[in-house]
Amino acid sequence: MARNERSKSGTKPVVEQQSANAPAVNEDVDGFLAQLKATPVPAQSGNGKLVFAMDATMSRQPSWDAALQTQAEMFREAGRIGGLDVQLIYFRGFGECRASKWVSDADGLARLMTTVDCRGGNTQIEKVLKHVRKEAQSGRVNAVVYVGDCMEENIDLLCQQAGEIGLLGVRMFMFQEGNDAIALNAFREIARLTGGAYSRFDSGSADHLRELLSAVAVYAAGGRQALENFSGARGKGPRGLLEQLN
Repeated sequence: MARNERSKSGTKPVVEQQSANAPAVNEDVDGFLAQLKATPVPAQSGNGKLVFAMDATMSRQPSWDAALQTQAEMFREAGRIGGLDVQLIYFRGFGECRASKWVSDADGLARLMTTVDCRGGNTQIEKVLKHVRKEAQSGRVNAVVYVGDCMEENIDLLCQQAGEIGLLGVRMFMFQEGNDAIALNAFREIARLTGGAYSRFDSGSADHLRELLSAVAVYAAGGRQALENFSGARGKGPRGLLEQLN
């Protein structure tokens, strides 16, 4: 059975219609950066905190190495301005869901990510959301990035968790690999409930993903001014990224 038929939500997804020549995503990175700049950053002391969550189930194996490289470059971008602590959480296999300690060494985190390989199993997004909520309740979390390709859980339970995270002031940036319609609906709703953003990418849009991931990391690390500097240095930027930030 195909993965997108295994959702327990019981709802029929709305499938986006795209032409063969349509871009993988719908907006350019400048639009996303402009809205991100307009988002207030809570006053903080110490480093910004970013939770980076990823689906490491077997369906992501074909593009895993390229995705790891893109994600590692995101951390290095934020590391150039400093001021960012990152925690990695991933799930795979039969009930395996692990979180790292908070680290500020971008290269160290990139090396840690390369030790993770894909294993067969269903998604465990609810565990990720519960972990994020717990972290946010015990201390400030500036942003969450999630990268995955499908959703095989009860969407109503995920939305309840996402709503609670949103009430804690934590924005989730949901990045979908591929075009699974059930995941699209779920990821967009999680982003909406937390005041975050959703974007889709594929094997042909690695540069777009890298640009947007870097923007989120820079925003979490240094706030609006750091993002303005980042945006100005990059110029117009590549087209084809979706923004939904509230």
